[in-house]
Amino acid sequence: MKPFICHTGIAAPLLRRNIDTDAIIPSREMKRVSKRGLGEGLFAGWRYTLPGSREPNPAFVLNRPEYQHTSILLAGDNFGCGSSREHAVWALAEYGIRAVIASGFGAIFHTNCIRNGVLPVCLGEDAISALAERVQQDPQNNTVTIDLQQCQIRCGDFACTFALDEGARDMLLNGLDPIALTLKQRKLIDSFEQARRTEHAWAFAPLEDCVEGVLP
Repeated sequence: MKPFICHTGIAAPLLRRNIDTDAIIPSREMKRVSKRGLGEGLFAGWRYTLPGSREPNPAFVLNRPEYQHTSILLAGDNFGCGSSREHAVWALAEYGIRAVIASGFGAIFHTNCIRNGVLPVCLGEDAISALAERVQQDPQNNTVTIDLQQCQIRCGDFACTFALDEGARDMLLNGLDPIALTLKQRKLIDSFEQARRTEHAWAFAPLEDCVEGVLP
């Protein structure tokens, strides 16, 4: 994964509560066998005029000219609730969303964000409203900076700090998915496997060494 250290980008306010994973990517958009192409289905029910259509809905925030190249979402409480589909985070990431700032997240969605390099930031509703107010004045110029090293958000004269579990923060700062995180212990894993082969050699004996079901 791409490390998340400090990111500055255009932020789009989508200040609705309880945006579930089916709204983030409807089930009809999950027809692919890979992560590629899922960005097209992001918020498809709101982003396009009709189900299955690719005609942009000009009223939807991500389709408005001033929010082109959005990489940060400002959202309402309980963002990513509903089903556990990881496709929701994949769609956000492929679209170019690096972070979502909300007052609360669905628990599984929050975990999926961390595991896929998208930063979920919890802020109070008042702070999000203040941030959105500044962004809306001039989205292309009033960009938002999220510094994960300092756990700080800045936009013009607005600044605040946020908290994130240290393990999750380490994964994002270093661009580690769960497999890469496990492989940091490669030496310990190899040592354990070598000891296991020595202590339980019978479990690794070739099949041809077994006679009538009796192990050597």
